[in-house]
Amino acid sequence: MDTVVEQVLTQEEWDARADAHAARVDRFLAPHLERRAAGVKHPVFDFLFTYYSFRPSQLRRWTPGFGQDPAVTADYVAERVPLIRSLHRLLTATAGRTGNFGCFGLHEWAMVYRLAEDETRHADWPLRLGATGTDAVVEEHRIACSHFDAYRFFTTPARPLNTLSPGRDDRPSYEQPACLHAGMDLYKHAFRLSPMVSSDLVADCFELAWDIRVMDMRAAPYDLADLGFAPVRIETPEGKAEYVAAQRLFAERGAPLRRRLIEECERLLRAPDHAAPR
Repeated sequence: MDTVVEQVLTQEEWDARADAHAARVDRFLAPHLERRAAGVKHPVFDFLFTYYSFRPSQLRRWTPGFGQDPAVTADYVAERVPLIRSLHRLLTATAGRTGNFGCFGLHEWAMVYRLAEDETRHADWPLRLGATGTDAVVEEHRIACSHFDAYRFFTTPARPLNTLSPGRDDRPSYEQPACLHAGMDLYKHAFRLSPMVSSDLVADCFELAWDIRVMDMRAAPYDLADLGFAPVRIETPEGKAEYVAAQRLFAERGAPLRRRLIEECERLLRAPDHAAPR
């Protein structure tokens, strides 16, 4: 099994960086683990640990990635070339597309369209406008959701209202950099490349996903004021402007992370002996 080490870290350097990484992510992990132990659900933050399959213990573990971690061999990279190529294709397609800043986060509203309040995903939290008012917002707006993993959770009557039809297998044809979920998914792409990429990059993407998730749910139809989340009232002109401003900032933050992931994919695809694992 080939081992490629471009730079050797001393044990002291490794331990210091691992400790710094653990302290960085523990700010997010510790409250989550406390809630989980107590059986307390959180409608905003649980998403980062339940929808995404990277376990807290995995997020906490640090690696410098291929080229510095001797445990990550060229053979290991070679076995994952199809994944790396697939992610590279998706990331480059997304980076090359103009962002759509006119969706206003209506995907969350389409997920509860024509449901009774006790049937929604977060049934413990009321809808700000009630079921009837929420349905009216959906019906009065143009739905243009480009993200399949949001679209697939639309209620059955909401699906025909979407002006786009993203599918599971054609994500590179639809994904665009202004989408909040595309920004959050940078975290997913990063951890799928772990441990081939540095845990520092994974943590950078996680922190962006955390901040985006807050906006995603502030703009959702739920009333989360009791948790300290002021609503972004996307049904109003002022709320739309607030949403778009945040969306632009997240797109700006996501662009360099997407570029780093693309560069990491390209670096990994150049790894020695990647064509065929032995």
